[in-house]
Amino acid sequence: MIFTMNRKFIFLLIALIVLMALPFVAEAIGESYVISSMTRVLIFAMAAVSLDLIVGYGAMVSFGHAAFVGLGAYVAAILSFHVNEAIPVFNFPFSYDGSNNLLLILLVAMLVAALVAAVTGLISLRTHGIHFIMITLAFAQMLYYLFISLDTYGGEDGLLMQGRNQLPVIDTSDDRSFYFLCLFILAVYIVLALRLVNSQFGRVIQGCKLNEKRMQALGFNTYWYRLTAYIIAATGAAVAGVLLANKTEYVDPGLFSWHLSGELLVMVILGGLGSIYGAVIGAIVYLLLEQILSAYTEHWMFYLGPILIFVVIFARNGLYGLLQKRLNGHA
Repeated sequence: MIFTMNRKFIFLLIALIVLMALPFVAEAIGESYVISSMTRVLIFAMAAVSLDLIVGYGAMVSFGHAAFVGLGAYVAAILSFHVNEAIPVFNFPFSYDGSNNLLLILLVAMLVAALVAAVTGLISLRTHGIHFIMITLAFAQMLYYLFISLDTYGGEDGLLMQGRNQLPVIDTSDDRSFYFLCLFILAVYIVLALRLVNSQFGRVIQGCKLNEKRMQALGFNTYWYRLTAYIIAATGAAVAGVLLANKTEYVDPGLFSWHLSGELLVMVILGGLGSIYGAVIGAIVYLLLEQILSAYTEHWMFYLGPILIFVVIFARNGLYGLLQKRLNGHA
């Protein structure tokens, strides 16, 4: 058992070292674009982990999770827009001119996502299964059309940012520094997610997935537990949205689309439902396959489909499940 744990620890340590060394290697061989590509991977890995918290551990299959990514992205872009244009965000009950401070923007994005998740969750979590899927999809589409109608913020064309949000010590305009910032935030989020799923709260959520009525019989108010998990997942997605907006320096209503929610679900399924590391692996593999296959054909999804089918049929626990077997010494 100790040997198994050591092998898992060594694997995670090697993965972290590789990710930390990647920008320096990329710059040394003249392939700096790799830094930007891997930054995108890290951001989507965080979004996938946030989705896995409710899908993999709580069986709350949301087809509108991208809405919270979009909210986070638009909070970053809108607050930055108001600062650059010298136009107050609002004047009552006090005047607020926006902000370019990344820490403040992250907090605002998490708060906005939490409020929206609380309102939508109060309604959608009264349902289960296909009804929950459709309601979350409906709320995401509502936000999609709402932001299309906001001409002040670009409407359907989206909104350009005049540079990335700022931090006191880190130069976010530097791609390598921004990469390490995203890596640090992802690592912190993974640690927090692991502590959450291994806590009593996490065990209750997993119990709801297996048998919600039994958990209710044990005295747990499962509705509020599921709602809290939904809100926590939304805040994680919003953080990913803020980072994504800063990475691309552009936002558009497509961030709210069901296509992005579907991609996040594919990442979670590919890596393995109910495993934090699996969500990260799923995001990495999915996006790397996208980049490699799209370099050869615009119909790359056609070739990705059979790979996903193979994983679902022959690796029920996803790619991380296969990796765990190797780490545990099984064939």
